[in-house]
Amino acid sequence: MSLDVSPALLEQAERGEVDEADFVDCVRTSLPYAWEMISSLVAQLKVDGGQFADNQTPPPDEQARGQLLRALASDAIRGALQRHFGVRLAFQNCHRVAVFPLDASVDERLAKFTSVRGQLLNQSPELRDC
Repeated sequence: MSLDVSPALLEQAERGEVDEADFVDCVRTSLPYAWEMISSLVAQLKVDGGQFADNQTPPPDEQARGQLLRALASDAIRGALQRHFGVRLAFQNCHRVAVFPLDASVDERLAKFTSVRGQLLNQSPELRDC
């Protein structure tokens, strides 16, 4: 299961309208490693500036890796995180998370990061089984 959904949040979904802040809180509490990774990268981007901030350190264990995969592979979760933090998220090799500002001036850099070439250049033997 991807998220620990409270009965109240499930009831909202069954009624047809879900408060996105409640959903984001559910993501925060259900996927704490992924939440901390993304929020720390957002803070780094704000402090350091630049075109993006990324993490290149593999997760400490499979549970943490699974959280990143669930957060970034789900369109609903990823979209809610992007709206909440006001960034665009990118992902490579089951652990390299990057945050890009919404500013169109970084579109070219984002395109390079998410390109086939970028994916291939980010390969290493240590990451074959991730």
